[in-house]
Amino acid sequence: MGLLHGSLTPPSLAARPLNAAMMRLLSPDGARPVDFSIPPGAPALAPPDSVSWRIFKNPVSLFIGGVAAVILELGEPRVRSGVWDHSSFRSKPAHRLARTGLAAMVTVYGPRQSAEAMIAGVRRMHDRVTGTTPDGVPYRANDPELLDWVQATAGFGFMEAYHAFVRPLSQADRDRAYAEAQPAASLYGATGAPRSDAEMAEMFARFAPRLERSEIVFEFLDLMRTAPVLPGAMRPLQRILVRAAVEMTPDWARRTLDLGPDRGLRAGEAGLVRALGKQSDRVVLTAHPAVQACRRMGLPDDYLYR
Repeated sequence: MGLLHGSLTPPSLAARPLNAAMMRLLSPDGARPVDFSIPPGAPALAPPDSVSWRIFKNPVSLFIGGVAAVILELGEPRVRSGVWDHSSFRSKPAHRLARTGLAAMVTVYGPRQSAEAMIAGVRRMHDRVTGTTPDGVPYRANDPELLDWVQATAGFGFMEAYHAFVRPLSQADRDRAYAEAQPAASLYGATGAPRSDAEMAEMFARFAPRLERSEIVFEFLDLMRTAPVLPGAMRPLQRILVRAAVEMTPDWARRTLDLGPDRGLRAGEAGLVRALGKQSDRVVLTAHPAVQACRRMGLPDDYLYR
């Protein structure tokens, strides 16, 4: 899914580098990649016919939505301090993004027991993350209010990116996607995470006054533009995908965070991103957790791609 002589690469040529990238995502620490195809028949937190399984299979919208989610997260001072002071985003951005991506894949596609165990480990790790913002406001990573914001922005980012750049989602699908995330949200401790599009709008209204401009947001965007996240053939597109993430960030948040028009998509780029998003929705990647999870459930590899 890169560019080939000025045109989109055929799906068959795109599969190899994307499969390689997926294998790296599934083993960010160099360990054996997670095998989502076992044990046979083990259900995930959401069923195969869920909106979530359809959304999370798309690597292009997943990257865009993930960056957009972090933009919103870093706008909140307490979340920003927790992320920036206690993670490897600055020193190892690609590794950090891979670990976050793997956690998302386990949450959506992994067997319920594996997802529950992983989330419990994340909770234990977050128990140790506490501190004070530069303005003297105390924070702790497992604060339910902050967990609600992180869960909400992630759900919004992934869903909105798919809606904007891959395939429009109906209002019913949008509400269903938020509802499907509730079991995982509860396990993470985000007991007040939005359960519908309307509740997401209410959360935006509640958190909007708390967001503020920060140079850390710009530092994060610079890292995402240059970190070796995408396969080599797609690396020239990474900057465009980062701009797409800024573009889909709500207007009110962009104004607050000082993300002007120059940070968004340029003329002609929106069409390119949509073409990439639509094409990536048709590439069946054998290494993708979505495909492996379908095998675990006795479904054909292309079940989610029809």
